[in-house]
Amino acid sequence: MPATSPAHHQRRRRRTNRLLATAAGVLTVGALAAAALPGSASADENHGGKGETHGHHPGRYQDVQLLSFNDLHGNLEPPSGSSGRVTELQPDGTTRTIDAGGVEYLATHLRKARKGNRYSVTAAGGDMVGASPLISGLFHDEPTIEALNKLDLDVTSVGNHEFDEGAKELGRLQNGGCHPTEGCYTDKEFKGADFPYLAANVLDEKTKKPVLEPYWVWKKQGVKVGFIGVTLEGTPDIVSAEGVKGLAFKDEVETINKYAKELQRQGVKSIVALIHEGGFPASSSYNYDCDSPGAGDGISGPIADIAKNVSPQVDALVTGHTHNAYVCTIPDPAGKPRMVTSAASFGRLYTDTTLTYDRATGDIARTAVKSANHVVTRDVREARDMTRLIDKWNTLAAPIGNRAIGHISGDIVKDGTESPLGDLIADAQLAYGRTLDAETDLALMNPGGIRAPLTYAAGGKEGDGVVTFAEGFTVQPFANTVNLQDFTGAQVIQALKEQVGGPNEAAPKILQISSGLTYTLDLTKTGADRVVTDSIKLNGSAIDPSATYRVATNSFLAGGGDGFPTLGQGTNDLVGEDDLTALEQYLTANSTATNPIAPPKADRITIVR
Repeated sequence: MPATSPAHHQRRRRRTNRLLATAAGVLTVGALAAAALPGSASADENHGGKGETHGHHPGRYQDVQLLSFNDLHGNLEPPSGSSGRVTELQPDGTTRTIDAGGVEYLATHLRKARKGNRYSVTAAGGDMVGASPLISGLFHDEPTIEALNKLDLDVTSVGNHEFDEGAKELGRLQNGGCHPTEGCYTDKEFKGADFPYLAANVLDEKTKKPVLEPYWVWKKQGVKVGFIGVTLEGTPDIVSAEGVKGLAFKDEVETINKYAKELQRQGVKSIVALIHEGGFPASSSYNYDCDSPGAGDGISGPIADIAKNVSPQVDALVTGHTHNAYVCTIPDPAGKPRMVTSAASFGRLYTDTTLTYDRATGDIARTAVKSANHVVTRDVREARDMTRLIDKWNTLAAPIGNRAIGHISGDIVKDGTESPLGDLIADAQLAYGRTLDAETDLALMNPGGIRAPLTYAAGGKEGDGVVTFAEGFTVQPFANTVNLQDFTGAQVIQALKEQVGGPNEAAPKILQISSGLTYTLDLTKTGADRVVTDSIKLNGSAIDPSATYRVATNSFLAGGGDGFPTLGQGTNDLVGEDDLTALEQYLTANSTATNPIAPPKADRITIVR
């Protein structure tokens, strides 16, 4: 499918509104046209017509190229630090790291991959936007939607981050229109996405109908492939309550199976599920053999269970969410091997899957499916249209983004059970909390809210060690407020135990803690017992279960997010400014060019293994 295909642009001009009508106007964005029935949209028959000639007579079997990626998170520019590298396994068993990512390079790689493939479709597994760097996040991710349009993305599932700003804003990204409060950022009105967002398992609580199309069908020369899109059922646990207000998130497997049957009834027998849920591979190398020693043995986590239960009518699963890379075969309920893929995150990889379509049956010849992840290397020519797009939005962002807000003496990383950057952010929120209430005792920060490291090397012309507002925004892009609440000591202890118990037992979420709070995490134990109660101290004194403590958290945790219900039970709430303001004030107050902040030691949690 060429980027400049006349048929492609004809299809783009015929883009229609894709939001379904909903009751009470919960998801209405501007004046929505009457929406199509669920799943009624399909690709133009002539889409991707490179190399087509009149009188072409196709044979029985037709290879369909499926290019896919996931979790871009608005990373238009090459991501920095470890977020911009992938690990590659070498033939001799050693590994090497490769710099990867950036839409200028992703566009080049995808366009090159499509050449010579007359039947090519590009799909994504959600989280295209949200938690984005400043170049996209500052403009409510309009730049990323523009970039995805230029990438010729055909379809994507929603991810949890598509709901960060609520369903109304997601509807605007789909259908277009200027931001309701900030207006238009340029002299042209935002046109929205040329591709459908699919949300089969996200229902309006009032109408009980999907808020976006549940599926979409790609068609070309008699070949039909259906795509069903879902996000993880647990989205409400990891998105602010306001972002998912009025929505219900249903079981992924039940939803996919339901719409697979519907597609079958419509004569669409080749089906791909786009699932914003993922797994945990046995290796961090993108090219490891996931099926060694046996099919699917190299991956664990939610997607493994989903794959084992999704209907055999579905021929491949494109997944995401965990930011990991894998290409695995996992047996479907009928025992047939089925491809399950994920292309890491931030545009560092793309997956190239060959689906062999049998024209006689209308189904995929599953034994012929092959797939591989490919690195989006930076040793290719940048796509000029993407460079122009980045330059346009950077020019608009520069007056804000280039402002220096602090200085550091070395990389401050976000990796580890307790990370140096986590400590820094918690300290910043404690300091900010004390400007609101001098009696603030401690601060807790969720690790998932820390999106990137602070790197010492200059990303632009600011100089080494200078932290710009843009870099701070990339670290904390959610615009959560800093909230103060009162908790009993018993509640503080319970909240710490919820890191490794309850919904977080299988996949612990270790809160980053402010200076003065210490405890032992004993990983030889199980469940909540891994947090050693007697070891929890504040400024050297044991936490008193009956005493009251003033705690600073972000608004996401203050709502009980990330599986911390106790943090949603605080009293005497006081809401401050956003968490990035707290970080900026802390860096500015505590660092200069001659006296920069050193990376914290990350020694507040004692870990026993």
